[in-house]
Amino acid sequence: MQLSEKIRKCLKEGQKGERHKGLRKAKGRDSDGHVKKAIHNYDAMKFFHDNGYSDWSASAAFYTLYHLLLGLLAAKGYESRNQSCTFAMVESMIEKKEISLTKEELKEIYDGDVTEELAHSDKILDIRERMQYSIQTSLEEEEYQALRQRTQQLLSKLRQEVEG
Repeated sequence: MQLSEKIRKCLKEGQKGERHKGLRKAKGRDSDGHVKKAIHNYDAMKFFHDNGYSDWSASAAFYTLYHLLLGLLAAKGYESRNQSCTFAMVESMIEKKEISLTKEELKEIYDGDVTEELAHSDKILDIRERMQYSIQTSLEEEEYQALRQRTQQLLSKLRQEVEG
């Protein structure tokens, strides 16, 4: 499906007002709230690691960045109701040069082209899903440090985008 078609579908779904479906024009622009939530999640990522729950660090890392993507949308007057619509809208913003985030950086968070070997993917969403749904209870220290570093870099860049 073409990106523009996906966004049209998301906007149409968003008009229905159903939970977890679509994009819609935001009534309020709470981009600051998303930044605060992202920082909270980043702190949680470190807390989980330091207290023996590094498997949960992967979820916190993903949601750190996801809240900043939601903040980008909020700053542009949109509210996203699901992840696929969020990623599509951010990709559209990248293509239109409305933000400085690159497609490669977005693919650090989520890459829809990765469909096989998810267990070996280094994309942040894939790491989150692997840790969330497997019986593994900790990240290897090297993997955690790489995840923390990538998350921190993207957090800084996305935060600047949101806060202008």
